[in-house]
Amino acid sequence: LTLYILAFYKTFEGESTMATTDEKTCTIRTKKFMSNPLLQRRQMVIDVLHAKRPTVPKSELTEKIAKMYKVKDPQTIFLFGFKTVFGGGRTTGFGLIYDSVVAAKKFEPKYRLVRQKMATREASTRKTRKERKNRQKKVRGVKKAKVT
Repeated sequence: LTLYILAFYKTFEGESTMATTDEKTCTIRTKKFMSNPLLQRRQMVIDVLHAKRPTVPKSELTEKIAKMYKVKDPQTIFLFGFKTVFGGGRTTGFGLIYDSVVAAKKFEPKYRLVRQKMATREASTRKTRKERKNRQKKVRGVKKAKVT
């Protein structure tokens, strides 16, 4: 089964330069690109080179990656886990491009959907969450989900 899954993965590397002015130039490189048909997405590691500039906002990166990979709906692009190296100038993170919004809602964790404004966060206080957790401790199995 594992060999069958790996046979579907395709690799691709892309590079794009984003330039508005000399000081605001940044280069986006994608590496470890693979197509993942089981999760209906393409996934990659993203390197952003941004000398003489602070960390590039995710909104800008989303626009550029949508253009690079010809994505129709930018809502299907999820960028996360970006770390800037000490001294700045280079940031590395992870990116996912889903085939559709339905696939994204099916496979993405809830907290990332909330970040993309595709889901709403449950508005509860810390105290109510703790009380619910303690009530769930007293119940076993499937009944835990029914505890309010």
